[in-house]
Amino acid sequence: MLLGKSRTYHDPIHGAITLNGSDRTEALLIQLIDTPEFQRLRRIHQLDIAYFTFHGAEGSRFTHSLGVMALTRRAFETIVIKYPYLEIHRTVVLVAALLHDLGHGAYSHASEEVFGSNHEIWTLRLIKFGKIAEVLDRFSPNLINDLAKVFTKKYPVPFIYQLISSQIDCDRLDYLERDSYFTGAKYGQLDLDRILLALRFDPISQNLVIGRKGIVAIEHYLTVRYFMYLQVYNHAKNLAARFVLEKIFHRAKALISANLSPNQIFADRTITAWLTQDPQTLTCEEYLASDDIVFAYHIHRWLDSEDAILADLCRRFLDRELFHATEISHLDDIQQQEQLDIWYAKLQAQGLEPKYYCGIRVSRTKGYSIYRQGINIQTEQGLQDIARLSPLVQAIVHPIQRAWLVHP
Repeated sequence: MLLGKSRTYHDPIHGAITLNGSDRTEALLIQLIDTPEFQRLRRIHQLDIAYFTFHGAEGSRFTHSLGVMALTRRAFETIVIKYPYLEIHRTVVLVAALLHDLGHGAYSHASEEVFGSNHEIWTLRLIKFGKIAEVLDRFSPNLINDLAKVFTKKYPVPFIYQLISSQIDCDRLDYLERDSYFTGAKYGQLDLDRILLALRFDPISQNLVIGRKGIVAIEHYLTVRYFMYLQVYNHAKNLAARFVLEKIFHRAKALISANLSPNQIFADRTITAWLTQDPQTLTCEEYLASDDIVFAYHIHRWLDSEDAILADLCRRFLDRELFHATEISHLDDIQQQEQLDIWYAKLQAQGLEPKYYCGIRVSRTKGYSIYRQGINIQTEQGLQDIARLSPLVQAIVHPIQRAWLVHP
């Protein structure tokens, strides 16, 4: 492997992220960043279409992925000082941190709602494809297999995948801090330094754990995460924007299936594949050809569609004439259906097709889950789940579910 020049990325969250070109692992990271597959992440919004609600939410999956790698490097290098035998895992953990979101589709999580795709499955496929696979194979013939074990949580040292995917990981730390910065949501700010100092490696279980003195920093992190889901990720206007996006592509899919003329539904090869196939059956070439730009281009083209519903939905989306989201959480299931039926009748009276203009959406604000791999605290009595030690965490164990009626 040829070593090359160093490189620095100036990040608004982490400052200068410098990769040392004379370091074999960091030279590999530079090569991976330069692949077409990774550069595609520049064209995918980190917060899908939340820019309708928070006008500064314009960051990309590219910047987030760099941030996760930078945080993972900081956390790993601090811990490896005390446990130098972990050094052999440095390459796989940094590469996994960099590539963990490689499989995101257009509009990030929004496309998963609209089309039913799964970015984690696609990440596993894409590390075995194209330039990414070539670069990884040149470095080590075992690296792709090791990455797959990390992404499926089967790596022999759990600490390695837990740094990237657990209830306290560098992925969450970066997106909470980054999303708070770009949305202007001040309650999302974290004390990253204190949190990283609190991270520990337990040599017996080989798990990522938290030092006893770090419990307050982790309580703050969990509270921040709770409020970011409540006030940002599950904001009512975000739900309404995603609803319109979903209905645009459902209408386009119906028109494509009816084999109508190009005047009614234009679609290039990429969008045709997305509208006519299960997204999990797409080829890697078809999947990689999609990004926010391709999808947005079609929404612009469909403004001139002869189909009145498609043209109207696209206009509403582009002009931000979004639907309203009225909370109906206080109603039982029967009452919620009654409210939906009332709106169906109103829309039918106006000559509109109701299924494209109203519906019920449910949001879940994630608290702390005691049923998954928890956050363990080092105590004199051994490792204990944070929920047993913190009344604050106990208060957010159960997620909040809210129902919304989306309508014009």
